[in-house]
Amino acid sequence: MTTAPAPLPARAPTPATGSDAAFLTAYDRISRAFYDGTLTPAALADWRTGRLAAVLRHVTERSPFYRRHLAGADLTAVTPADLTALPFTTKDDLRREMYDVLSGPVSEASIYYETNGTTGAATPCPRGARDIATSNAAVEEAWRRMFRTHFGERMPVVGLMGPSELYAFGDVFTAVAGSLGACHVKIWPESPRVGFAKALRLIEELGVEVIVCAPALCLGLAKAARHHGYDLAALPVKLFLVLGEICTPQFAANVATVWPHAQVRPALYGSQEALCIATGADSGRLHLSVPNYLAEIVDPDTGAVLGDATHGGGTREGELVLTMLVDGIKPLIRYRTGDLVRITPAPPGATLPGPVVEVVGRVADRIPLGRALVHPGELEAAVLHGVRSCLGYQVEVDHAPGGGDQVTVRLDLLPASAGGPDPAATGTALAARLERLTGASVHVIVDDDLDPVTHTGSFVSWKAARVLDRRTAADPAAEAARKVAHRYAVTT
Repeated sequence: MTTAPAPLPARAPTPATGSDAAFLTAYDRISRAFYDGTLTPAALADWRTGRLAAVLRHVTERSPFYRRHLAGADLTAVTPADLTALPFTTKDDLRREMYDVLSGPVSEASIYYETNGTTGAATPCPRGARDIATSNAAVEEAWRRMFRTHFGERMPVVGLMGPSELYAFGDVFTAVAGSLGACHVKIWPESPRVGFAKALRLIEELGVEVIVCAPALCLGLAKAARHHGYDLAALPVKLFLVLGEICTPQFAANVATVWPHAQVRPALYGSQEALCIATGADSGRLHLSVPNYLAEIVDPDTGAVLGDATHGGGTREGELVLTMLVDGIKPLIRYRTGDLVRITPAPPGATLPGPVVEVVGRVADRIPLGRALVHPGELEAAVLHGVRSCLGYQVEVDHAPGGGDQVTVRLDLLPASAGGPDPAATGTALAARLERLTGASVHVIVDDDLDPVTHTGSFVSWKAARVLDRRTAADPAAEAARKVAHRYAVTT
């Protein structure tokens, strides 16, 4: 890892033309002040207040859904510090209302996306010029700082490994790489036009040093590389920037033991509906894109507000609720993301500003196990703590013959001849950790032929990929993951 002898050029001002000019000029001023540390509390408070009023006016005038949804709310009682006069917006609302959620016709957007629809109706997620510029600005600033830390003044070749059709992944990272002056190549192995063999060949030939992908693909790519005869230590990959599902510090540490010269860092946390919510720093932390959102934490079961996540000290944990501050084509008001997060203030000297967002997992992915209700992040941390050279894992849950729960963890470990760990010692330590966490009976099996569903990752959900729960019938997410699992096996 190197430190740049001189800073990279500052990002160019966001182009501002037509009716968006005044907004984008004002946004650039606030965004620059936020990232360079000169944004005063008073200026931020004025921005939040003005933007909230503008967005509420925008959606009540232009969105058929929000015109009805907010009709009974006292908008005069709404402030950035207290949004409780407004009703929540849920995923069910988006699926039911579809295009009526939009604040304008699709023809006013710059590009059309939609959710993948694996567990319900695919919902429209078009983005306009304001949406694209404000969301991408946060990603660009994070990448600028990350690349400066790892590569100094030069730009790496970036491999983009994610879907593009009807999905923002390809366009967002293409635009950001282009703005930074970094060459990129779209080599998603799951694409029928690419495949793992071609992706690996191009990584080697082009000297791809940065790969942007889902966490599961870090391990899937390693397994494919071994399958095709590559030496992982000889490949040029130095940095994985991950997104799309939880990535615990334990997962990242394990990947670094599989890829000898690579590190894992978060690219961003976001969604098709909510855009870029937080961006990653080289510390491994995600930082909230403060100019773009009002963020609340609520109890996932009752909806009770537990605090404003944007300001204040201390730790807040619960379901993340977002109100967008950009009056684009689809701003959402008090949107319940369904994500469990832990919010803490940025530590002194943090390389990015804004509160730290730790994604614990989906509300729907909490797992009753033994005597505990286990969050996804807790389960993955317990499985992978101290584990090295692991190419994948799956947790199977059954009813124990004598009552209670029986847990079987399957680990795909590199063999000792390739630097892998002692499987017996690894299994014993893992079982003890899980038993302490849950009280369930735990058995560990080393298995180099894991179910391909473990590599589906963010395509459906972390739980569908990682947990096989035989105590109940498969839910829609598990069924959707099972249907596409064959596409995630090592291919040529």
